[in-house]
Formats: sequence, structure tokens, C-alpha cells
Amino acid sequence: MTLVTLAQALQPALTGGYAVAGLVTLGWEDMRAYVAAAEAEGCPVILQAGPSCRAHTPLPILGKMFRHLAENASIPVVAHLDHGYTFEECQEALDSGFTSLMYDGSRKPLNQNIDETARIAEMAHNAGISCEGEIGFVGYADGENSAGTDPEEAAKFAAESGVDAMAISVGNVHLQQDKEGGLDMQRIRAIEALTTVPLVIHGGSGVPVAQRTELATSSKICKFNIGTELRMAFGAALREAVNADPSRFDRVTILKETHDPLVAATRNVLRAFGPVNKG
Repeated sequence: MTLVTLAQALQPALTGGYAVAGLVTLGWEDMRAYVAAAEAEGCPVILQAGPSCRAHTPLPILGKMFRHLAENASIPVVAHLDHGYTFEECQEALDSGFTSLMYDGSRKPLNQNIDETARIAEMAHNAGISCEGEIGFVGYADGENSAGTDPEEAAKFAAESGVDAMAISVGNVHLQQDKEGGLDMQRIRAIEALTTVPLVIHGGSGVPVAQRTELATSSKICKFNIGTELRMAFGAALREAVNADPSRFDRVTILKETHDPLVAATRNVLRAFGPVNKG
């Protein structure tokens, strides 16, 4: 069994000069491909269940799916709740076998965010698992604007919340479909100068690949969340499979043809985060 906590995946990355991919899952086909790609690259992987995934599949089922994949994998796998918004949701994820809880209080005032995240972190640590928090709201493409992380607030949040990883807002945006959203290096350096906790970039699909590699190998950013980029790869493969034979109707047959293209796209993503065989 290679199921691990977020801290167990990120602490070696922090000292070893690489980053681990937090891959946003929507169903069995993509999570299976993500593990296959990580095995091929010899690196750990974080399987993430975000709000849209949870709206489609209940947390207890997702926990079993993640754990099944981890138990049969040769590389470390983290079962991670992405953007948990309530204590009850985080508790359900813990009860469902997740090994990492991300509580998102980034829209709330600093002290409230700290207090609520600290409660989730305490719950997680008492159960022997990890907690990620977010300081500085990360916005959405064509939606809410980001609020950049203040370095002093980040230092306070890291020290008082007890998180194992801290997501920051440094020019990154969720759901960005191109790779033209370069990050604010000056703000990143200011944050990491005041903190020791592994840092996380949400909206990693919008970060240029060269900058992903630079930050993975030379900063405290140890986790990049990648969703949109791989959803686009899956969608393109699915569209091609459907259009190849309009008479086909069996979804198992059609979905099989998404596997290899998604594995290939995922391997390309994983290679950007540092040397292979780091798991």
C-alpha cells in the first residue's frame, strides 16, 4: 500500500528540490490515468477531489476509489480533499479515508480564516493526516478576481493555523486555458522568506511550463494543482473517440480510448516538476 499523507509527499519535495502534482479528478477514467502516468514517471501523485467532482460522486465513494488505486500503485499516492468549505465536509472526507484535507477560508477575514483552518488542521492531525490552507484568494478566469497574498499575513497564517501546506495567490488563476499567466516572482520570494511551510499554487494550468520547473526546483513551492489542462486533454481524446465512429454507443468502449492520450498528457505535466524517479 502506497497511500501517504500530504506532508509525507511534500516534505521530501521541499528538501529535494522538486514539486508534486495535485491532479484534479472528475471520475474513474482520469484518476486511473493519473496514477498510471505517475508510475511511468516514477514520481508521487496527489489525487484531488474538488467541488465539481464531489457534486458528481459522493465523498465515501471517492475515498474508496482513491484508496483502491493507492493500494495497487507502486508510487506514493495522496487522497486529497480540494477546496473543502465546511467543517462537516472535511469531517466526511476524513471519515471516507482521505489522507489530506484542504480547507478554503480564503474569502474570509484573516483571523477567521486562521481560526477555522486551525480547527481543521487539529482534526486532521489528531487522525494522523494532513491539512492544506489558503491565504490570499485565488480567483477564476472570467470570474472573481484574485486577492494577492500579503507576505506578513502569510507568515501569521502559517504560524498560527498549523497547516502542512499553504496555498498562495501570486498571479495564479483557476480555470485558465492558456499558459500565459506568469507568476509574481517578487511576491513569492517575499512569502517564502517569512515562512517554512511548503507552498502551493492553485490554478497551475495557467503557469508557463518553464516557470513551473523553475519554481519547483528553486523555491518552496512544492505542489502545483493541475486541472484545466488535463480536462482539456481528456475532452479532446473523448471527442475524437466519439467522432471516430458515430454508430458506437457503448461508453466503456469509447472511454477506453481516452486512457492512453490522457496518460501521455499527464506524463508531460509531471516531467515539469523536477527529476523523475523521486518517489
